[in-house]
Amino acid sequence: MINGKRVTVILPAYNAEQTLRATYADIPHLIVDDLILVDDHSSDRTAEVARELGMHVIVHDQNRGYGANQKTCYRAALARDAEIVVMLHPDYQYTPRLITAMASMIAEGEFDVVLASRILGIGALKGGMPLYKYIANRFLTAA
Repeated sequence: MINGKRVTVILPAYNAEQTLRATYADIPHLIVDDLILVDDHSSDRTAEVARELGMHVIVHDQNRGYGANQKTCYRAALARDAEIVVMLHPDYQYTPRLITAMASMIAEGEFDVVLASRILGIGALKGGMPLYKYIANRFLTAA
């Protein structure tokens, strides 16, 4: 909780068993009130690991895709009375260490929405983004 506002971290997941624990370890648990992982019908143990870590887990009965996973995440956060929602990918392409700063900007009324970029900072490739995704992203978002 920050400034009396409930902070919820949502994690849209697909086959994230190998990276979920590392992502979880860097979440600032002192300010996060709720963790919701939506598993998009993974073939690994993503949901089981999330439950072991104490997360609220929702599992899709079939793979619905990234957009549907996000919608399920947001609906669950709202149903659980989230006031500030931070989306974090459990594959550690985004650092959980920015959650406090981002949530604080909203909790203090400085901004209504805060967005981050995996392209800026240390760079997407150094942060673990696969080369093919980086090239496709740059091509599709070129001005």
